[in-house]
Amino acid sequence: MKSKNISALLISIMIPLAVGSISALISGNTMAYQTLIRPPLSPPAFLFPVVWTILYLLMGISSYIIYVSGDPNTGKALKYYALQLLFNFGWSILFFGLSQYLLSFIWLIALILLIAAMIYQFYKISPLAACLQIPYLLWCLFAAYLNLSIYLLNR
Repeated sequence: MKSKNISALLISIMIPLAVGSISALISGNTMAYQTLIRPPLSPPAFLFPVVWTILYLLMGISSYIIYVSGDPNTGKALKYYALQLLFNFGWSILFFGLSQYLLSFIWLIALILLIAAMIYQFYKISPLAACLQIPYLLWCLFAAYLNLSIYLLNR
């Protein structure tokens, strides 16, 4: 792999990791999550950063595949990617930082729709890049269950 491609891969991986890290820092102390009434199937809090790190790595690799594809639709696909990253960034702030559980659920539904649209755009360019995003979509669907349940259980 050429050094230019290695740099692009590293940058592609660092972007979602930075988005997640900065969002977590802005969100503040997530210890309040421990005090919430949580639904069945709620994973322990320590699992969230592990899962998100893996998902951000997959997102970065996937976006890199699209970036270097040379496909004429790359720009459009990466715009969907950037928009869903923006929504991803905002969700933690709404949920953890501001404790806006209903608003964060609505925001998460919009994020899920954006992820689905991004996967569709990625699939037209690279089925592999699209498949690498599927765990992210599934995790966000699971997060929607948790988010809505937390809203309903803690009103």
